Parts: sequence; C-alpha cells; structure tokens
Amino acid sequence: MTAAWTAPFPDHPAQLGESPFWHPQEQRLYWVDIAGRAVLRALLDGSAPERWALPAEPGCVAPARRGGQPAGLVLALRERICHAPAWGGSLTELARLPFDAATQRANDGKCDAQGRLWVGSIHEPASGPRQPVGALYRVDLRAPGGPRVARIFDGVTTANGLGWSPDGRTLYFTDTPTHAVRAWNCDAHGDPVGAARVLRRFATRAECEAAGQPYGGRPDGACVDAEGGYWCALFEGGRVLRLAPDGQVLDERALPVRFPTMPCLGGADGRTLLVTSARGGADDAERAQHPLSGQVLQARAPVAGLPVAWCELG
Repeated sequence: MTAAWTAPFPDHPAQLGESPFWHPQEQRLYWVDIAGRAVLRALLDGSAPERWALPAEPGCVAPARRGGQPAGLVLALRERICHAPAWGGSLTELARLPFDAATQRANDGKCDAQGRLWVGSIHEPASGPRQPVGALYRVDLRAPGGPRVARIFDGVTTANGLGWSPDGRTLYFTDTPTHAVRAWNCDAHGDPVGAARVLRRFATRAECEAAGQPYGGRPDGACVDAEGGYWCALFEGGRVLRLAPDGQVLDERALPVRFPTMPCLGGADGRTLLVTSARGGADDAERAQHPLSGQVLQARAPVAGLPVAWCELG
C-alpha cells in the first residue's frame, strides 16, 4: 500500500529520532533525539515542537503514572532510569542498569501492561566493532523494597523492536545486527517463556550483494496495533512493514528517508502512523537526496494502534 507522507515539524529534524509514543490525555506526540540529548513533544496542529535538553542520551521515554494519575515521564538516560514529574523540571534517579556506561547505553524501551519498564542496551565502543555484550532488562519501579532490575536476555548488540501482542501473550524483540525479529510466548504476567521463534528474517547486506539485489535494511524500532499487526522500521531500507503474527507482510510503506527508526500509532482516532528517523548518519549527499532525514513523518494507517502502556511508579 502506498502512503502520502508528510513532515508535520519540517524545521525540527533530530540527529537520531527514536521512541515515539502518543499521549492520549494530552493528545501529543512524544519522542527523543538520542544523539541530540533531548526529549520532544508536539501537538499535531502545525505548531512547533517543544524541546527539552537533557544531561545524557535518552534511549527511550514513557509516560508515568502513580495511583492511577499521570505523573510525568520516565526516561532511560544512558545507564540511569529517571523520573521527570514535570516537563522541563528536575530529574530524579530511580534505578541504574548494570552495565559499563562508557561502552553501553540504554536504547529501545517500552512499558508492558503491568506497568514495568523494559529497556534494552546497545554496545557503543570508542573504537572497534560492536559486540553482543548488551542485554534486555525489566525494571519494576513498584517492587517491594525499591526498584528491581532483572536481566531478561543476554548477548545483545543493539536492542530494538520491543512490543507485545494485544493479549500480552507474545513478546517481540530484535537485536538489529541479526536482521531478525523474534517472538516469544509469554506467561500470564507478560514474561517470555521458552525459546523464541523467528517472526521474520531480513537479508543481510552481504546476502543481498551476493544475490545482486539492493539491500532492504535491518529491523529497528516497532509498535503493535489493535489487531496484532507488528509495524517495524527497516533502518537503511527506507520503509516500514506491517507483519502478521505469523510473519507475513500485510503492508509495506516506502518512506522519503533512508533511516527510519521507529513507528507509533496515534492521533485522535489512533490511525495516524508516525515514524521517527535519523539524520546524523547521513552525509551531505545523502541529506541532499533525502532532505527529510531526521524528521517525524506521518501518514494514515488502516487500523488503530494500542494505547500506550504507562510506567507505574511506587
């Protein structure tokens, strides 16, 4: 299916846009600029986004709630999980992720239906190739005795693609360099059990070159819609796919950027597809060819998204 993409905030590109979510009460889009060390929010009425500078790279952001009432935001800032009670205000550290912040940082993350924050890490060494030394963590900020951080998966290089099926019985996750989206069965608490299955695998650059085919990109961030469709951004592939629970491609959207990073669904009826993208990895020639790099892009979707899951505070 084709889509008419627009850029609602044309004068506000991000270096590395990520982690978008639609706030249903505020009717705002939130997202982060990881490399730009900022979190942004905006109405979809043509007004300019608000930008809040942060002291470290925000891997992800989620709305927070305490006692059933909105309580600001929770952000993963490099290795720290922080609470921001009010926009632009003070940050309170709630927990730390157990890795070396000199070589790793928090990346993709979301909350589950139980209100727990799940955050994956990315290996970013000062020199040399990235290695599978990262992990996916589950952070329970309501645990008795204080926040509890649990390591769920090891051997991760670039954590991405986190999401749950509408009934919470399937967890989706990808380690981007593997070029595969994987799915786990979950127990009644939404925790993965048993071995993963490959939802869909994408050809690597080397495989594409050997076959004489163009490179189609690797799976980055994702979201799940109300019908269980898994929307996945293909970084360096310039497209977003909607996958069925069996991995079949239900929808493919070509984008006017080469580096999409993560989709979300929002808007008044939940059917506005919003996709963040990266600008920092593009050279001058790339930016000239794809001038919308770093922008949030929007189009209409055939189905509504799931409401964002809140991070529950103790």
